[in-house]
Amino acid sequence: MIVGIGVDVVDVARLAAALERTPSLRDRIFTSGEQQQTRTESLAARFAAKEAVAKVLGAPGLPWTDAEVVSEDSGKPRLVVTGSAKQAADALGVASWHLSMSHDGGIATAFVVAET
Repeated sequence: MIVGIGVDVVDVARLAAALERTPSLRDRIFTSGEQQQTRTESLAARFAAKEAVAKVLGAPGLPWTDAEVVSEDSGKPRLVVTGSAKQAADALGVASWHLSMSHDGGIATAFVVAET
């Protein structure tokens, strides 16, 4: 059963400017694994995924690093939810996450589905 869905879009140039203006933002938003991404488009899609997770959980203000996007060997993105985001997901009965991300034309997007 679907517990919730979330979608978000991020302006890639705006994120790039924010990361350049405030370098410490990178550590607040992205896990060390996510920071291995060298393309701003990839980081923007991951940021959109974090926002989409917060929408699914109805819990804005969660620590950004409580939702991490990792890549399987096949390249497929997968969500790893920890900390207070995991507590919120457990309270809703979330057993699995589905994630799709894309970027084009200066916009990155992510779509998240949570299931029991």
